[in-house]
Amino acid sequence: MSRSGRDPGEKLKTGKGRTASSARWLTRQINDPYVKQAKIDGYRSRAAYKLAELDDRFSLLKGAERVVDLGIAPGGWSQIVRQRSPKARVVGIDLLPTDPIEGVIIFEMDFMADAAPAVLEEALEGAPDLVLSDMAANTVGHKQTDHLRTMGLVETAADFAIATLAPGGAFVAKVLAGGTDADLLALLKRNFMAVKHAKPPASRKGSSEWYVIAQGFKGRESP
Repeated sequence: MSRSGRDPGEKLKTGKGRTASSARWLTRQINDPYVKQAKIDGYRSRAAYKLAELDDRFSLLKGAERVVDLGIAPGGWSQIVRQRSPKARVVGIDLLPTDPIEGVIIFEMDFMADAAPAVLEEALEGAPDLVLSDMAANTVGHKQTDHLRTMGLVETAADFAIATLAPGGAFVAKVLAGGTDADLLALLKRNFMAVKHAKPPASRKGSSEWYVIAQGFKGRESP
């Protein structure tokens, strides 16, 4: 039996009008121990455990005073930030509506909009110590297109981090299988002391997602 109390191979009866793909998704959700545990722990999504596991490994939130959560909805990552760094000022942004989180300033707007960086910087009231991005583009089913769309978000997030981070700060972003593109990886290595890739245990084994973790921001005087 799984931690959800169901047999791991349990099938979900396909409801009338439900597509095969949606039925597979619901079956996976029901049989996913992280989904069950998130409900028990009061997290808004299983994604909360991804940040918790990355923090356990890389100490991302240690001493963090200002944190940006790009692609905040539904709010699981910011819940972890508030739990582990309760005094930190946290600002999040997402196109999707996000229910309020105590101690978190949330903007419902497109991070890719020209005005977004200034809005986030003003709300932070200082340079962030940590920029988090769990953003991913909506998939269209074409592997190369999906990869390019998501990497475009990662590149914009990295540019924002390099433009705003306090010296010593860190940047974490979701990337897809194959890791970070060569040009972006070179940019991160020029601006951070350490750059690594990781796949936290909470990421589904069949998922193509990985995370790039860049730590020790050198400061904007770097070449």
